This record gives sequence, C-alpha cells and structure tokens, in this order.
Amino acid sequence: MSDHQACGSNAHFNRRTLLKAIGAGGISWLTPIAELLATPTEAVRPGRAQSLILLWLQGGPSQLETFDPHADTKIAAGTKSIKTAIKDVWFAEGMEQTADIADSLTIIRNAVSREGDHERAVYNIKTGFRPDPSLRHPAIGSVLCHQLANSNVEIPRHISILPSQWSARGGYLGNEFDAFRTGDPLQRQGDLDKRVSDERFDRRLDSLSVVDTAFANGRLGSLAEKTSHRTTIDRAVRMMSSEQLQAFDLKSLPKAEQDACGDTEFGRGCVAAARLVEVGVRCVEVTLSGWDTHANNHDFHTAKKKTLDPAIAGLIRYLKARSLFEETIVVVAGEFGRTPLVTPGTGGREHWPHGFSVVMAGGGLPAGHVLGETDPDGSPIKFSEGTPVEDIHATILHRMGIDYQRELETPVGRPAKICEGTAISELIS
Repeated sequence: MSDHQACGSNAHFNRRTLLKAIGAGGISWLTPIAELLATPTEAVRPGRAQSLILLWLQGGPSQLETFDPHADTKIAAGTKSIKTAIKDVWFAEGMEQTADIADSLTIIRNAVSREGDHERAVYNIKTGFRPDPSLRHPAIGSVLCHQLANSNVEIPRHISILPSQWSARGGYLGNEFDAFRTGDPLQRQGDLDKRVSDERFDRRLDSLSVVDTAFANGRLGSLAEKTSHRTTIDRAVRMMSSEQLQAFDLKSLPKAEQDACGDTEFGRGCVAAARLVEVGVRCVEVTLSGWDTHANNHDFHTAKKKTLDPAIAGLIRYLKARSLFEETIVVVAGEFGRTPLVTPGTGGREHWPHGFSVVMAGGGLPAGHVLGETDPDGSPIKFSEGTPVEDIHATILHRMGIDYQRELETPVGRPAKICEGTAISELIS
C-alpha cells in the first residue's frame, strides 16, 4: 500500500496544468483533471450526517495516555487521570480541554482489529477490510464520495490535509477517488493558487478551444467520449474560478480564528476541515503523526497531547458555532493502540490491536456515551467481545444514510461489499 498521488487527485493540478496543453498540443493534463473532478454515481440519500472529518493519529496512540487511563495501576505506568464532563469517566492528564467537552463525544474503549502491522492496520481501519492481494478496497472517504453526490461542490470532495505515508485511496473505485493531498492551510497552496490574470487566462482558454476541437475530432471516436472530454474541461475551469477554494486558505481569517484549534499545523488543518465541510466537501482527513512510541512513550505522548488536546476541543466548538456539528461526524483514531505493559529498558509501548480507543462525535451520535471497557490488568479483548473496526465503518455509513450491506461491481465485474461490519446498535438508535 504505497503512497500515491492523490474524489480528486492533485497531480500538481493548477491553471498552468490546464494551459500547458496549448503549447504542447497534447492531452497529458486530461487524466489528472478527470481524476480530480470525476462525478459520483449515486444521488445523495437521506441521512442525518453529511460529512466526515477524520483526525488521523498516524503511528497508533496509546489508549492509556489519552482516553482510557487506568490510574494507580501497573499498566498506567505513572500516567495520571483527570475528570471529564461525563460523570465517572476519566481521561489521561494532558487532555484537559477535550475532557471539558467529553459530554459531546462518543468514546469507544474496546475497539479491536486483527492487524498489528502499521501498513496492514492502516489499510484495515481506513477501508474496513483486511488487505487482500486480489482486490484493493477504497477508503471510507472514497466510498462516501462515490455514493453521495453533490453537484454544488466545485472543489475536491475527498481531501487529506498533512497527509501521512498511507493517505486514503480510491481502491477499485479508481484513482479519481483518492484523497486530494494538501499541506498547512496557512501556507501557500501552489496547486490551487491563481498564476495568471483572469484576462490572460481567458485568452488562453480561447486558444485551447481550437486545440481541443481538433483533438476531439481526430482522437475521440464516439459522441460520449467527446461529451465527456468537453465536460472535464468545463468542470476544471469552473473549479479554478470557484469561491469555494477560499475554504483552503486561512490567511485572510483573524488570528483568533486561525488558531481556534491551536497554533499548530494540525490545529489549522482542523479549522480548514470544518470550513471545507461547510462548503460541501464530503470527507476530510487531517493527520497528526508521531504516535509510534516504541521508546519514551510517556514523554512523547505528553508532547503530542499539547497539539491534539486543543485541536479536538477546538474543532467540536468550531463546528457547533457554525451549526455543522449535527451534520458532521468526527472520528479520532490511529491504526491501533499500544500495549498495556511498558517495555522494560525502553519505556515504550508496542502495537496493540486488542482493545484501544476510538473517539467519535457529531452526526447524530449519542453524546457523552462510553462504549466498552478494557481490563485494568491489561488483558487482551477477544475479537468477538470487542468492537471491530468493521462495525465502526458500518456505523458511519449508516449515519451517512448509506446502505452498508450493498455491493458494488469492481472493474473486472467482481461484486464487492462496501462493508463487512454491522452498525453498532447503541450508536444508531
């Protein structure tokens, strides 16, 4: 599962990409634009939630140092706990801001998977399937884009901010459903910036129409091909002039709003994510890396929580302030948790898929709800007794108004389920 150029690929897509065709007389630009702007196949189905924001903690955070501390036990390894807004529910110290808004969260404490390797576990939790050498499954954001159309959105509908090594991909749905990858929203977004004046751009488009007509007449055989070709160009131009692109750009915002989720790249990514779903983007993934703590686990988590804690709390408040909370599902997760016992000599915790935390919020999910528990002695949870990541996928799809039991047809004609799990009854009633 290698990193890939990222419903839309940003294969260095900008006005210059489009206009290169004039000088080159070629069509190498057509594929990335088609991938970026591909139309989903289904109309929006009724569902309370409309968008998904995934706060992706690359590396696998420790449940004990975040949402499931067992203070004063051997497995706590010195981590202290703090009260939350939910009675008798405790978070780890360093999560004070998130603890204050815990009554807006759904905390799953018994998440389980069958994968303990980074690459395989990332695939599992992002797609809801274990890796299969015969079929590459789409990430959940790709499925949402494929199933839920929105003709009012002129920019990519599936976006990865600060992407990790394994950003979300379209799998058998095609590269056009890969996540569009972008960086710190406070920095210049070269792939989206305007590079020539509107007047000059319009003149080049006039010239392009001559080349385009010749290409369509000489290289495209059917009317359908010609129509698709022209539609791709029209939609590309529409996107590049769209006011919705401003959602990527935080530079024009007051400093207080830029830092609503913390004065960090990750925090600004969370603000951008909220602004993007506000204009209709279906799925935004924001990555905070550095959680693979095989050594010095406590110190590394203490440092990372200074970024994570204000980001989670700030995002929930920001969504509520903009009346987006009830229509947006927020998920906070990594690929697995960390071992209950600290490794002697290194102070680290190893990979642990046998009982870890996944936090969800919004989209009609029950607020202030805790699902499952882990044993204070660190015993692993049997897969059949935990909450599989596949069931979390089914729950999200259900909340988004998608039939998670349906099948899609792959390019080779093979039927494929969009989900292997079952929606969690406590979270959908």
